[in-house]
Amino acid sequence: MFRVNDIFYSLQGEGRNVGRAAVFIRFAGCNLRCPFCDTEFDSFRDMTADEIMQAIAPFESRFVVLTGGEPTIQVDEAFVDLLHAYGYEVAMESNGTLPAPRNLDWLTVSPKRPLKEGWGSEAKRPDEIKIVFTSAEDIETICSSIELTSIGATLYLQPCDTGDAEQNRRIVASCVDYIKRHPEWRLSLQTHKLIGIE
Repeated sequence: MFRVNDIFYSLQGEGRNVGRAAVFIRFAGCNLRCPFCDTEFDSFRDMTADEIMQAIAPFESRFVVLTGGEPTIQVDEAFVDLLHAYGYEVAMESNGTLPAPRNLDWLTVSPKRPLKEGWGSEAKRPDEIKIVFTSAEDIETICSSIELTSIGATLYLQPCDTGDAEQNRRIVASCVDYIKRHPEWRLSLQTHKLIGIE
């Protein structure tokens, strides 16, 4: 049984897969409580794996994004295998605090605190790392415990949406300046918010 907050069909708004039609399965619960989080993930309904498969079947895309909350709390390799058996490509968005299933097709890690050395054989290594940018100092703190370029992931900075237009403008300008000085990073924008979709 899984605790599912929402299942919806939209476009991936962030990172390398931006613009792709995707079925999003949002799992309830998270082991972090980030002050800037804009996701309501506490409410849920209990669903079996078969019920989830029935719920996503009507959508055209065969690209599934497992998100949350924190999906690694609930999702295991058996559930990813089931999605593969139905022909889905499976991506996950995680905060990186728990091991992710090794059989994922794509893993986005969005760390909210310094990463630990935990990218070994027991977990899927991230394909991209996406850090929510609030200030250059925050980035340095998060990156201080690991050499991110050594793990082979594409590195993204995403300006934090504070809900305040002037503060957002300052954060974006600071983020762009940081990337210009550290060109190993790329800019990720929340394009779904920019065009007004879920």
